[in-house]
Order: sequence, then structure tokens, then C-alpha cells
Amino acid sequence: MMDNNFDVIVIGSGPGGYVCAIRAAQLGLKTACVESQKTLGGTCLNVGCIPSKSLLNSSEIYHKAQKEFNNLGVEASNIKLNLSKMMNNKNKSVLTLTKGIEFLFKKNKIIHLKGKGSISDKNTVTVINHSGKKIKYKAKNIVIGTGSVPTQLPGIKVDEKIIVSSTGALSFDKIPEKLIVIGGGYIGLELSSVWRRLGSNVTVVEFLDHILPGMDKDVSTEFLKILSKQGINFKLDSKVTAINVIKNKAVVDFTNNKSAKRERIECDKVLIAVGRKSNISTDISALGIKLDNQKKIQVNNKFETSLKNIYAIGDVISRGPMLAHKAEDEGIAVAEIIAGQAGHVNYDVIPAVIYTSPEVATVGKTEEQLQKENIKYKIGKFPFLANSRAKINSETEGFVKIIADEKTDKVLGVSMISAVAGTMIAELALAMEFGASAEDIARTCHAHPTHSEAVKEAAMAVDKRPIHF
Repeated sequence: MMDNNFDVIVIGSGPGGYVCAIRAAQLGLKTACVESQKTLGGTCLNVGCIPSKSLLNSSEIYHKAQKEFNNLGVEASNIKLNLSKMMNNKNKSVLTLTKGIEFLFKKNKIIHLKGKGSISDKNTVTVINHSGKKIKYKAKNIVIGTGSVPTQLPGIKVDEKIIVSSTGALSFDKIPEKLIVIGGGYIGLELSSVWRRLGSNVTVVEFLDHILPGMDKDVSTEFLKILSKQGINFKLDSKVTAINVIKNKAVVDFTNNKSAKRERIECDKVLIAVGRKSNISTDISALGIKLDNQKKIQVNNKFETSLKNIYAIGDVISRGPMLAHKAEDEGIAVAEIIAGQAGHVNYDVIPAVIYTSPEVATVGKTEEQLQKENIKYKIGKFPFLANSRAKINSETEGFVKIIADEKTDKVLGVSMISAVAGTMIAELALAMEFGASAEDIARTCHAHPTHSEAVKEAAMAVDKRPIHF
């Protein structure tokens, strides 16, 4: 019979939760992880980051085979889309990775508690298993890592058939002739790209007058041009007023915020992608766990809640962006703090990536943020049109933009649009973690021919001395 006493119980097996459990176990702590879903990995692995990237990759290959291969001397004919196979490939990838987490749990002797977990008191977690049986477990430390759920539009019911969340949009059984996407953020734009490449007529309706809220304005403006060129339609500065389902079709009504002009579009599917909200149990406040003004769990600098020895990480707290890798870093930090070590998360250096084609990546501050903070800065910008590798690969859209402190030259923020921006941004995150200046990057030899040379050139451009532009 299993001992029901643990050093650490983690509630939630998403990127933050499972990583926290593994690190805690590595540090010699007896650890359990509770998960209500049938598989480990949380939203990111099962219905988020991983399946969406699978479809982004497959749809891009299909698009290139149709539109670009011939130009490269690769003459392909009779290109056909098999959506069922594409979905099966996605599902296979997800299954492989969930099995991988199961293996890591066994390897590190982590107990997987299957069922819905709730905190009964500061040292007790109650799990209702899939048979409905309640079992109580004791823990010296409890970590809440229950992630987030899609935000709903008031008065609009998501049925995951015609009106869908990101979960439904990852599993269409046929290509929608017309798709309306509500929201021009990360999720909305990634899934817009997938279905546009596969043949849908896609229209994005965004409440603001620009896409990618919170990103550098230069990136937002340029990226809008790129996506529009790819055939995605945009209705900016527009508020959705109603969505009605009529005879297996959706009718979307929206109004322009400035002109008050009303429009109506009939479509096959509507994707609601207006953000995510913390997945927090309604009874958590009754335990004495305080929430902040964003209705997220309030934590101190050690991720501890208002109840001693109960911690929170990931999307349930206000610190940093709602990103998987941020949650992972917090999970490691919490495990190390519980073990008596010094956990570390630098919120100023958390990269963010949009995995469209081209990709968008950013780390640190934007121009707009620095202006609000009255910080004087200088900019270096380099276009991929002048980069050898980008030209060879016909990937010349986009640029690298480096923002440095006007006096110290310390890099404060980087934004880029590139075919490989998601990989390239790691160099800048590392540079910023170690307090590098633009000159430090400019004097670092970059291999030729690579996309990364654009980083060196942008760093040189901060001091107005780029070589190739």
C-alpha cells in the first residue's frame, strides 16, 4: 500500500507542474503530482503549444510544396492534402511526448495521482479519482500549477463544433471554407496561419487597432503587412457584438470602434482566441489564499502564497507572461527554494515567440515600454533582405531590432521577424541574462552564412556601423 505522506505535492502536470515535480525529486524530496486529465503535460502538451506547432509545421510544408518547390527546382505534381493523416501525425507527436513525461516520472520515482486535486488545508490535498473515490494525501509543501483556460466572450457559448476555442481549432475534421478568428494575439494568428495555408478563407477580428498587443509597434506593423500578403483578412479596431449559429453556419456581427460601421460575416467556423485566464478553484479564497487585483494567486518573492508552505507558479500568478517556459523556470525555482536553495527567475529576460511563417520573437523591453518609463535608448535595425542566408533560402521578410541603453549600451530589448526567429532569440536572451552590451554582441564572431549574422549587424547598427546595409 502506498504511503500517503509526501514532502511535495504538485497540483497540475503542465510545463510548470511536471518540471517542478521532476526537480523536486532530483533534490531528494518525496514527490507526487496530481493531474485531473487522462494524460500528463497540461494544456501546452495536449491541446496547446505542441499540437499547434505540429500543424504549423505540416501546413507550412504543404504550402511550400504547392507554391514554392517548383521555383527551387523541385518539381512536385499532384500535391494532395490528407487532413486525417496530418491530424494523426499531430496526435502521435502528442502521445509520444506525454509518454515521455510518464517515463520521467517513473525514472525520478514521482507518484502520479490521477484525479482532481483540491487543497483541504495547508498540509492536505484531497484527490477525487476517476472512479469518484476521495483520497487524502499529506504534504509538507504544496505547489499550485493548474494553468489557465481560454477566456470566453460574454454571452457567446463555445460548443467546440462551430464556435470553438483553440482546442477545437486543433481538431477540425475538414477544412473550413470560411473561418473567423476573434483575436489577433499569439493563438489567433498561429491558428489563422494553419488554416489559411490549408485553404480556408480566414478573417481576423481584433478589438485593438493593431495585432500582437504588447509587442513592439514596428513588429506589429510589419507583421500585419506580411500576414495580409499571405491572404489573411483583418478587421481591426472592431468589437464583436453577436455570434449566432444558423443551420450549421455561424453569423458574426461586429462594429468598428471609430466609425460605428456595422458588419456581418457568415462563416463555417468561429475561433474565439481572446486570451486565457487562470484556472483557479473557486474555493481557494476560503482557505485563506489571497488573490491579487488580477484575480490571480498572490505570491511573495519565493512564490509562497499567503498560506505558509503553499506555493503557486505559472499561469495562476501575475508574474511574467503566460508562457510554458516561464512556468518551467518557476517550477525549477520553487523546487529549489523548498529544498533550501536559491531559486532564480529573471522576468526581464523571458523570450516570447509566435510560430507562424515567418516567426516573430521578442525578449526584454519594447520601445513603447521604455518611452513610458522615460528611459533613453538607441536602436539598431537590420533587415533580412540584406542577409546572405535569408536570400539563399528565399526568407527575406523581417528584421532584427536591438534596443540598447543610450548611456551604458546595455541591451534592453530585442524584437525580430524571421523564418528562424524562435531559435535566434535564445542568443539575445543569453546575452541579456549576462548583461551584455550591443558592442559585446557586435564584437562576437557569427558564422557565415547564417541568419544569426543579422543579429551581429543589428548590434553594429546600434552604433550606426552595419556592414551590409
